[in-house]
Amino acid sequence: MTGARTLAGRHLVLVGLMGSGKTTIGRVLAQRLHRELLDSDSMIEAREGRTVRTIFQDDGEDAFRKIETEVLIEALAAEQKAVIAAAGGVVLRAENRAALRASGARVVWLRADPTTLVERVKSGSHRPLLDDDPKGTLERMAADRSDLYREVADAIVTVDNRNVSDVVEAVLR
Repeated sequence: MTGARTLAGRHLVLVGLMGSGKTTIGRVLAQRLHRELLDSDSMIEAREGRTVRTIFQDDGEDAFRKIETEVLIEALAAEQKAVIAAAGGVVLRAENRAALRASGARVVWLRADPTTLVERVKSGSHRPLLDDDPKGTLERMAADRSDLYREVADAIVTVDNRNVSDVVEAVLR
């Protein structure tokens, strides 16, 4: 397993838009690699005692992004190497991109077409940024964030029309 060797002593960080499969793929990778999964959204909710949606509604996006940064830094600082499913917007802040680069982690961008993402996220109610126009919002996010994901990614894995096993194998390669 070539991928596991290249991960020795390094965190594996999954980035990508919401619905790209970071948590699902991260769970399988964590199990395969015998590592803990650190999921940004779950860490934020556990720390704050509120859902991401509630944080957005009560405190606004800027406050959420600040917490997102704190949780990313905490995850990257974990001594035990983990699989980190980073929040979709983690690349928006320059300090987060710098932290990802400086950490020595292997960063994999799970890239998906917005049409694929709309299908995946339509049943979820925990994504406040998608309330009004999911397809249009995801298309804008993809356009706005592609260069940022590319900037931090060591590898890009396209997830469209692939099952979980195929994506996991591609990440490990």
